[in-house]
Amino acid sequence: MAEKAEKLVIIGSGPAGWTAAIYAARANLQPLVIEGAISEENRLRGTLPLGQLNLTTEVENFPGFPEGVLGPELMVRMREQAERYGSRIVSEDVTDVDLSRRPFVIRDSAGAVVEAHAVIITTGASANYIGLDSEGRYKNRGVSACAVCDGALPRFRNKPLIVVGGGDSAAEEGTYLTKFASVVHLVHRRDTMNRASKIMADRMLANPKVQPVWNSVVDEVLGDDERGMTAVRIKNLKTNDTHEIEAAGMFVAIGHTPNTKFLRGQVETDDKGFIVLKDPFRTTTSVEGVYAAGDVADPVYKQAITAAGMGCKAALDAERWLAAKGIH
Repeated sequence: MAEKAEKLVIIGSGPAGWTAAIYAARANLQPLVIEGAISEENRLRGTLPLGQLNLTTEVENFPGFPEGVLGPELMVRMREQAERYGSRIVSEDVTDVDLSRRPFVIRDSAGAVVEAHAVIITTGASANYIGLDSEGRYKNRGVSACAVCDGALPRFRNKPLIVVGGGDSAAEEGTYLTKFASVVHLVHRRDTMNRASKIMADRMLANPKVQPVWNSVVDEVLGDDERGMTAVRIKNLKTNDTHEIEAAGMFVAIGHTPNTKFLRGQVETDDKGFIVLKDPFRTTTSVEGVYAAGDVADPVYKQAITAAGMGCKAALDAERWLAAKGIH
C-alpha cells in the first residue's frame, strides 16, 4: 500500500501548520492538512481549526501588519494561501496514529484511514484556565492567557490588572504587564510563589506595581456586555471572606497543556507533555520522519511568529528527508 501513501500529512492548523503547508505545497509535496473538526467539544477546549489566534481579536505583533490585524482574518488568509498552492484540507480530528509501521497510519474522526511517509505535528497547546463560567464569558473581553499577545492593547494600558498563578509563567506575565498596568494584583492560592524560580519571583515581587493577594483564588469574573470585564471577586482560602478588585483585565498564567493525547506516547515528550525536539536547531522528533512545530513543541515562546518559523523549518526538514529517501 506504500505507493498510495501521502508524501506528507500535517496534523493540526494554526500558524505552524499553515506555514508548513505553504512551504510543503510550494515544494510540490501535495501536503494533506488534517486541520481539526468544528465541534462544540473543540470549542470548549480551545482547539478549533485555525489555532488559538482564531480565538483572539486584534493581533499587533505579527510582522507585516503595521495597523494590526484581527486574529481570525490572519488565520483565514494563511489557510487560503496554503490552499492556493495545492494543500488539501480535511476538517476532522485525528483520533489515532500508528507510528510503529511504515508508512505511518493515521485515522480521523470520520473513520478515514490515511497512510503517510512523513508527518508534521502542529496541534498546539491549550492554555489552562480556571474553569469559571464567567471567565469564559469574558475571554478576549478582558480575560486572556497571554500577556505578550494582549498586554499592550489599549484596554489594559494604565489600568489595574490581575495575574493568576504562582509559577514562572505568572512571574513572567506579571513582570511584563507592569510595563502597561497601573497596578498588577498577583492572585495565588498560597502565601509564596513556591512554583517559580527564586530569581523570577524576587524580581516580580520587588516591583512597586505588583501587589500580591496571597492564599486566595478568583471566585468570579465580573463585568457587563458593554464594557466586558470590570472586576474580579476574590475568595480568601483561609477565612472564606470575599472582596472585589476592580480590574480591566485578568491574565491566567497557570500553564499550557500540549495537544498530544492522540499520539499515545509514541513520540517522546517532556514532563509537561511538550514534544521533545531531538536537535534544537531542527524539528526532528524521537521518530524518524515525524516532525513537530509550534506550541506543541515549544514550552518557552508560544508566539504566532515563532510557530510560523518552526512550521517553515518542519516543511524543509520533511522535504529534505523525503528526498533523501527517494520520495519526492
